[in-house]
Amino acid sequence: DNWFKASIEYENGIYQRLGSVVTNNGYSDWATTDIDAGISEMYYRLSRKGKDFCLENSIDGVNFKQMRIFHLFEAENEVNIGIYACSPSNSSFEAVFTEIGLYESIWK
Repeated sequence: DNWFKASIEYENGIYQRLGSVVTNNGYSDWATTDIDAGISEMYYRLSRKGKDFCLENSIDGVNFKQMRIFHLFEAENEVNIGIYACSPSNSSFEAVFTEIGLYESIWK
């Protein structure tokens, strides 16, 4: 009932979408931004202050831009994290995940 996800959605040969979903108490929103279809890699960084989170993305893993700031009502102490990939039925692709790490929050 309380979670979020960040994604890159390959739509077509012209554009794709950088997306994020936040769900609180079972109610979700969906935020997207169109990005160039030539972008094939994306870095994400998540920082936390209590129940508030700052999600950022980067094409090069060095220069990050804010995607959104959000609050999770049920983010007590520890939260679970993970990675995912999905594909519509009758479709396939290869997803590669690298460089996952846990660090102290840099959100000031």
